[in-house]
This record gives sequence, C-alpha cells and structure tokens, in this order.
Amino acid sequence: MRSPLVATTLSLTALTTAQNTTSAASASPSSTASYVNPDVPTGVPIVGDYDGQYRPQVHFSPPEHFMNDPNGMFLDDNGTWHLYYQYNPTGLVAGNQHWGHATSKDLYHWENQPIALFPPANDTFVFSGSAVTDPNNTSGFFPNQTNGVVAIYTLAQYFPTEPGPQTQAIAYSLDGGYSFIPYEGNPVIPSESSQFRDPKVIWYEDHWVMSVAYPHDFAIGIFTSPDLKEWTATSNFTHHGLLGLQYECPNMVRMPYMDEDGERQDDMWLMYISINPGAPVGGSIGQYFPGTFNGTHFEAVDAVARIADFGKDNYAGQFFYGLPEDELPVSIAWASNWQYTNLVPTANEGWRSAMSLPRRNYLTKTERIGWKLISEPYDLSPVIGRALAANETMGNGSTTVDFSQVDSNAVYWEANVTGIPDSGIPASATLNFTFLSPQSGEFVRGGYYFGGDNPFFVDRGGANGFDNVFFTDKFSTNSLITGDTWSMSGVMDRSMLEVFVNGGVDSASNTFFTTQPLTYLIVSAGDLVEGMEVSVRVHALESAWASMADEDDGLVYGNQTSSIGQEKMRRFLGAF
Repeated sequence: MRSPLVATTLSLTALTTAQNTTSAASASPSSTASYVNPDVPTGVPIVGDYDGQYRPQVHFSPPEHFMNDPNGMFLDDNGTWHLYYQYNPTGLVAGNQHWGHATSKDLYHWENQPIALFPPANDTFVFSGSAVTDPNNTSGFFPNQTNGVVAIYTLAQYFPTEPGPQTQAIAYSLDGGYSFIPYEGNPVIPSESSQFRDPKVIWYEDHWVMSVAYPHDFAIGIFTSPDLKEWTATSNFTHHGLLGLQYECPNMVRMPYMDEDGERQDDMWLMYISINPGAPVGGSIGQYFPGTFNGTHFEAVDAVARIADFGKDNYAGQFFYGLPEDELPVSIAWASNWQYTNLVPTANEGWRSAMSLPRRNYLTKTERIGWKLISEPYDLSPVIGRALAANETMGNGSTTVDFSQVDSNAVYWEANVTGIPDSGIPASATLNFTFLSPQSGEFVRGGYYFGGDNPFFVDRGGANGFDNVFFTDKFSTNSLITGDTWSMSGVMDRSMLEVFVNGGVDSASNTFFTTQPLTYLIVSAGDLVEGMEVSVRVHALESAWASMADEDDGLVYGNQTSSIGQEKMRRFLGAF
C-alpha cells in the first residue's frame, strides 16, 4: 500500500537496530477497541450493483467505492478461499483504508463479507498485509481450536501536515477469518519511520518468517518469530532489479520449478516485489527474483529484473497462504495503476478497481532468457459457457464471432499454431485478435509476428471512454518460438483484458474503457507459410455475479445471516 504523502525516512540501519532489540513485550499495549467511522457499516456486507457497463463479470471487484491491493489471502481447511483487500468504504479514491473481505469456493464466484479490519483511530489507516492460519496455536490465541487465523498488517498514522510512523500489528480471528480482535500488545514491530510497510508472513519449518518493505531504502527486511508476536530482524534483500522510486508489497513463496518436459524438479524460492512509481511503462508494476532461502536469508540467483506482467494494470500481487505443497501456488493482483486509478470512469457506476484473474504459477527455464515465472488462469471451468466458435483449420484466414447476445459481455478465446518451421517465415506473418464495437468503431487488439524478433503487442488505443496522459495505450514483449508450436489465450471481461502468451510464459493485464460495449471478436492470420496450421476456440463466459443478484432489484447483498433478513438489511444499509 503506497502512502499518498511523502515524508523523510528513518535510516534502515537505525530502524533495524531498534527492531532487533524491541519485542512485543516491551511495546506499549494498545486498546483492543477499534475506531469505527459512523459512515462505515459494521457486521453486514456492503451491497453492490454488478451490472454496469464496465463492471467485470468473472473478476472480483468491490461492491462499491474504492479498492486497491489484495491482502491476507489464504485457503482454509474447508476449501474456502479468503480474499481481503485495501478498501475505502466511504469514497471513490484511495484513503480511509480498511480491510474488505470476500470468500469463494472456486476463485470466481465471490461472496462479499462484512469489513474485516477497521482502523484503531481516526488518524490511522490499516494498510496492506497478510494472514495465516495457526493450527498449532503458536500464537497462544487459540487454545481450543485449530482454525485460528492471524492477520499481520501495517498501521499507518497520519499527522495534520505529514505522515507519521508505520508499524506492524496483528489481530486474531476466532471464527475462521470473518472478524478480528486486535492484539493488546500492538505494535509487534514498532518504528518511527513513515516508510515501513506491507508485511507478508509464511511458515518455514519451525518458525514464522515475515517479508516487509523499507520502500525508500529499496530493501526488503526479513524477520523471524516463534509466535507471531515477538519478531527478530535477520537480514535484508536490497537493491535488486528495477528500483523505481520505492519497493512495496513483498512476497516470499516456495515456488515449484518445472523442466521443459513439465516434470517438477526441486522447488525454488521466489521473492516478488512491487515497485511504484517507476515502472518501465510508468507507474506500478511487479518484478520477481528466483532464488534460495534458508529460513533467515534469501539469495537471488542473479540481479536481473524479471517483470511479472508486461501490461499496465497488474500490481501488488499476493500469493495465497495455506495451499498444499503438491499444488501450484495461486496469486491475485490489483488490476490498476496508481498513475490513474483515482480517475477512471467506473466511478460513474459507484466503484473503482478490480482484481486480476486468479493465476497458477510456477518457474521454468526458457530458451536464451532463462528463468521465467509462468502465470496462467486458474481453472476457468466454473465460468466457461457455451462454445461460440471452433475452427481447427483457420490457416491464412479469419474467424469472426458476434457475442452481442452473451449476457456477461465476457469471452474466453485461445489460438494455437502448429507446424512452425525453423526458418523461412516472413516478417509479415501474423496472428491477431481484435475486439470491436460495430456501433462506435472502438476496439482493443493484439497480435504476434512470427518472423524476426517475435514481438507480441497489445493495443488499447482504440477505446475512447477515458483519456489520460498516463493511460499508456500500447505494450509489447518478445515471445521466442521454441519447437514448432506457439499459442495465445485470453479473457475479455467488459473493461478488463488479460492475455496469456505461449502458455503463460508472458502475460499482459490491461483495463480499457469504451463508450459502447465491445461485441465482436475477429481472430485472423496472414502470410503464414505452408505447413503452419491455426486452431481457434472461443467461449462465452458466464457471469459469476448474476447468479448472486437479488431477483427483485438485481443487487448483490453478500453474506446474510439468519438474524438479518434481506429487507432488514436493505433498511439498515439505507441509513448510510
């Protein structure tokens, strides 16, 4: 979570020294009571209208108001995915940060829950962080249960003219992550710095490990703890890759390594760091570093900057805690960019920002480039609808799909190319996709050139619903052909475009805003040489939100308890 204000920073050396000698036991206890803004509803989910022109139908977005970083993501023992997020429940721009909450059984059909974490005072925000389950009760909060959840987060204080200190705090949940009690001994890591935030905690063999950002020092601090309460600074990971102007939202995760045959080899470790501002295309971006970890120190294989997504709207990615080790890690990122997030036109529908698709991840090695983090959509079957097109022998031709009758206005497509020769491909040989509106002529598009340096591009410049100097419209990367095959796939979801190149070796996430809905898809190929074949599939995507909407008014009410009926909830929320 980026502070909206700029302030001086306590030196990293001084801060680390103080943290090494300070435990929760010596910190001043804070009240367990939470300050609650009278305009923020408690105990009930916020109602949302999910039927706007820009509202994604298979991506998560908040019921209303402003959302940014994913927080505290974990999978519980009942198979429920928990997603918390930075949330302003009273406005359409960043500020007044709380933790919103939603749950899902499949990562697409989300049920909005009541706000989970509230600021402890009106001059303090609850910034980004993480959550873990504590089945062995290392924290001492859960003597009679195995489903206890502990949230670890940054408390950011603001003075009238400048930001105050950022400290790390914890809260515990006795009901599986739906409500939290702040720890009386907060902060568990005190500081005087205004730039110290975004703790991500994991379990390593016999202790807890925290990765936390010293943003302006371009450093990730690694802390250890036996109980989530007392923390010891053990090492720093500093000055790797792109620096931008600050590091944020670190993740350290055990990452499977798959060889070229798809066989799992010894796992690696991955340090994932978000930077903002300072991305190559402006604003916000994520980068990652494969390496090794021994419980206290992370060492990258090199200092190369590897970009997680070459689009403009993929930031603050976080990995779910609690997955079995034999499953691939799953991540979700914030699908926006700090350069323009407070200005995009979804505010006209009462909300701002969405999350990326959930993605499965693993490491592999590619020709010439070496280490790559594969990022592919998590199982889309819960939202895959009817087939709209299937062309197994398109060749040098095109496939046109009219999806104007698809209620969700969302589609999935994929194109696979076989028979690619080692040489002799002209530089003009292409495979392209275009989504367009026949009413306005607006479009978003992308495509691949098989000759030369194998560039792949995405272009949102044909969308006319939003104009901003930082809303970069064209993006590209290089996708080397290995063997005789190549592929692309993607999801178009009203105002979200996510493209996956060559099985997720590269990906691009971009928002776009048209004046009219895009309802046609054209996939075309040209100048392919003899022997190259193209197959295309297009499917409608079913709205994950439509099935949850109220039959009478079309609104999504979220998780209702038996004590609060629908009409009672409507009357209650009508007061806010």
